[in-house]
Amino acid sequence: MAEMVKEIKIKDVSVPVVFEEGKYIPIVTIQLVFENAGHLSNPQGKDGLADMASKLLNEGTEKDGSVGFATKLDDHAVTIGSHVGRESFVIEVSSLKSEFPYAVERLKELLKDPNYTEEATEHIKRQKIGWLTQKQSDFDYIAGSKLRETLFKGSALARPYNGTLASVKDMSLEDLKTFIRSHLGYNNAIAVVGGDLSLNEAEYYTKEILDLLPKVEKGSIEKVKASDKNETVLIPEDTQQAYIYFGAPFDYSYKEKDQYKAKIAEYLLGGAGFGSRLMEEIRVKRGLTYGAYAALRRTKSASYLSGYLQTKLSTQNEAKALVQKVVDDFVTKGITAEELKAAKEFLVGSEPLRTETLSQRLGRAYDEYYYGRPLGFSKEQLKKIETVTLDEMNAFITSHKELSDLTFSIVTKK
Repeated sequence: MAEMVKEIKIKDVSVPVVFEEGKYIPIVTIQLVFENAGHLSNPQGKDGLADMASKLLNEGTEKDGSVGFATKLDDHAVTIGSHVGRESFVIEVSSLKSEFPYAVERLKELLKDPNYTEEATEHIKRQKIGWLTQKQSDFDYIAGSKLRETLFKGSALARPYNGTLASVKDMSLEDLKTFIRSHLGYNNAIAVVGGDLSLNEAEYYTKEILDLLPKVEKGSIEKVKASDKNETVLIPEDTQQAYIYFGAPFDYSYKEKDQYKAKIAEYLLGGAGFGSRLMEEIRVKRGLTYGAYAALRRTKSASYLSGYLQTKLSTQNEAKALVQKVVDDFVTKGITAEELKAAKEFLVGSEPLRTETLSQRLGRAYDEYYYGRPLGFSKEQLKKIETVTLDEMNAFITSHKELSDLTFSIVTKK
């Protein structure tokens, strides 16, 4: 059965179920995606709370503890885990088909009796503090975090998703309980279900799980525009090379119908590896880096360009200037017929690799639903990639001069 979206009634709301049946292997998985419950929903002064809440749900039940609950899952080859992204909080359960009823019962057990103990809280806080301490010498992390802080100054996007040493140390068990109880509800959930089960079974299991959750106040995602101030922030560290991260506004919405044009532009500017402008100019022609990359991010919270490279300290200024020149030339002159032909061949030819697994197809179907697009949108976009003309692409690229308004975040020598 091809992927589909079906709405089911849970108490007083209709909950969407993204579903695909796949009988190739006897495995079943359910992802519960809670909207507006990710990093961006961290309360002011509670940076890292969403991530820590997801880690607490990975600590088993209060009755069995972390080890006891994990043992119960391992004995039946069941996986239950939670993680968090910018905009969503995800709980996933998967197992062999024969063990799936048992797996669902364990997830229900977890939701009824999370490990809300001081011991579990202190355990995840120690782990997080250790991780954050290590990140103090991770120069990619430092440069990337500073870029977000500068690009999205004053917004939730600018704050440290994973928290700080101070915010994690101050976090309490009550903070974590409050976040989970106020953000994981049946009314802000999207179920993504796939594998060796019927649609009726998918609906049944989803209802069994979501019936246990409360109704929560549904938040909204703040739309943020990236800075166009052309700032350069230098972060002095004891480093042997320069870590250059850069970003710019991209005045283009995830709602636009011609996403295929942004996909081609992204591929040719910085997403194609050795086929991209950045890699060709900075590595191939001048040997200033091992790799230079850029992406055009289009999400509900922000649309922007982001990219990065590493280079020698002695070539830091040259590499930075070259990034600016490559982007300027791209949005001023557009692309060539040869570049468009190569992009079409790759994007169309590699499509089967992006949809060969059930999880890939479900992920794509979920994205289409989440961004308000009809199922099959991606396939239609692929047809449009095949027929788009050079003039159409260059009209699109040259209309986005804002991509030249680059902000740089550079970790360099003290």
